Amino acid sequence: MLIGVDHGNKQIKTVHCAPFVSGLQQSMTRPFGPSLQYGGNYYTLSNERIPYRKDKTGDDRFFILTLIAIAEELTARGVDEKELYRIQLPVGLPPAHFGAQAEKFTAYFHKKGIVEFQYRDKHYAISIDDVACYPQAYAAAATMLHTLMNEAKAVVVDIGGFTADYLLMKNGKADLSSCDSLENGVILLYNKIRSRGNAELDLLLDEGDVDAILTGKQTQYPPSAVRLVEQLAQEFVNDLFSTLRERMLDLRYCTVVFVGGGAILLRRQIEASGKVGKPLFVSNINANAAGYEYLYRLEAAGR
Repeated sequence: MLIGVDHGNKQIKTVHCAPFVSGLQQSMTRPFGPSLQYGGNYYTLSNERIPYRKDKTGDDRFFILTLIAIAEELTARGVDEKELYRIQLPVGLPPAHFGAQAEKFTAYFHKKGIVEFQYRDKHYAISIDDVACYPQAYAAAATMLHTLMNEAKAVVVDIGGFTADYLLMKNGKADLSSCDSLENGVILLYNKIRSRGNAELDLLLDEGDVDAILTGKQTQYPPSAVRLVEQLAQEFVNDLFSTLRERMLDLRYCTVVFVGGGAILLRRQIEASGKVGKPLFVSNINANAAGYEYLYRLEAAGR
């Protein structure tokens, strides 16, 4: 069974499930609420994400998050319970990290044999029979490449949790000599807003508060807090586009495909910047996971 998993620094995503925060709490005893039992320990999801890690293979936490993602995806697909699920697992990395880490990241999930665990009181036995790794941004855009075939130049910008990845496309083909990962994801914006909100307004704004303000939801925060969040978000977007211009990418004169949760969150600021000629937004926050599965199928078909 093919299950693509997008291991974001902010959220874990699969094709059919709602994203969940990349955070875990571990305990030796059974906790209250839904949990995963594996290797003699219990794990529950946490709204406090794991601090940014360039290399996610340093411990088992992202493997545990993957087990949860697989279990949730199996449930979402309505798959009947079996003795053993054989999984093909396509995953991804930021373009700048891909060459150095793809082999290690692939091995992290492979060669574990049959893995048994319980999640939400249901027993699972899985075997990860194959793992494939693809560049983020390109994977998210892969499912819409047909719309870019006639574009002489297009740029894919994937704004994630800690990185903003970009990839130049020419006539629908990736130019891997012009791609990189900037440490300019929305986590940096959250940290700046948290710091300024505390220093200037004596407010403790968490990431959920910032998301609520930027998506126009009703909050109890004063107008001054809303203005600060909106101002810093616009500055963040403008600075990102200025950085891309320094990389010889002038977004005013090409099609720009925006993907990732950060791009969805900051759509108003992107459109208001006046620095993008033709923006296209991939509104599916699970686009990378869908792209991993799409690319895996293409490779399996020998295309």
